[in-house]
Amino acid sequence: MSHPPGPPNPYRWFADPLSWALLVLVSLMFGMPLLTPVFKALFPELQRPLYLQDTFPALVAAHISIVAISSAISIVVGVGAGVFVTHRIGRDFRPLVETVVAIGQTFPPVAVLAVAVPIIGFGTQPALIALALYGLLPIVQSTIAGIESVPEPVSEAARGLGMSRWRILTQVELPLALPVLLAGVRTSVIINIGTAAIASTVGAKTLGSPIIVGLSGFNTAYILQGALLVGLLAVVTDLAFDRLLQRLEHWRHAGEEKLTPAKTSPVLGGSRARRGGQTGQLPPDKA
Repeated sequence: MSHPPGPPNPYRWFADPLSWALLVLVSLMFGMPLLTPVFKALFPELQRPLYLQDTFPALVAAHISIVAISSAISIVVGVGAGVFVTHRIGRDFRPLVETVVAIGQTFPPVAVLAVAVPIIGFGTQPALIALALYGLLPIVQSTIAGIESVPEPVSEAARGLGMSRWRILTQVELPLALPVLLAGVRTSVIINIGTAAIASTVGAKTLGSPIIVGLSGFNTAYILQGALLVGLLAVVTDLAFDRLLQRLEHWRHAGEEKLTPAKTSPVLGGSRARRGGQTGQLPPDKA
């Protein structure tokens, strides 16, 4: 006999790695100056062991901003390209698209910055271009894999219900492909969180600023401070995507069960039976 679920455990967050990682990230963001004695003890030869040219909350916010904007560009372009090559109108262009995005992934972001800076200038814009190109490949591949993973009986059931190609794409294929698609977005975003640190070489404000300054000034403490926050930001983002993907998997299975022919055929059969089974057409409310 099943028992009703008990009340939610208020201490559940203690066992949640996402909560702990987020807590450590926020604590270091705002409490890094409190660790000055620790860095002095670890690096006694340094006169200034704490990065003071900018605040760490401002650096984290700037880092998140540049990653979010570049990832949004990659998602729009990557999902559009993936949808285009998985349908009849763009199927012939699939090898070309896959080759182009693969080149974008293998072309070093530093080289993109070196080419873009003389044209655009220093700042955030060349970094956005480099990061957007670098994040395309996982999104395009996951979009293609996600749409192709939609079971054919589900698509046939949607066509049998009279849905247009656009409605099948937006209401069936993309929702069911979303977990696979988000796995590619997850990879792209995590890669860009680490790669965005090099944007500070062209004047963009990111968590790479203390790392670049530390490398040029032989200050290991600065490098450690920037690297810790970049790593924690990547861990928090990865855990957040993992939580989202778990929920989407449950939702996807529920959606497949609703659209499977085994579920829809009795309805269609029953409708035809009620109409005498002579016309072989769907009733108006199912057309």
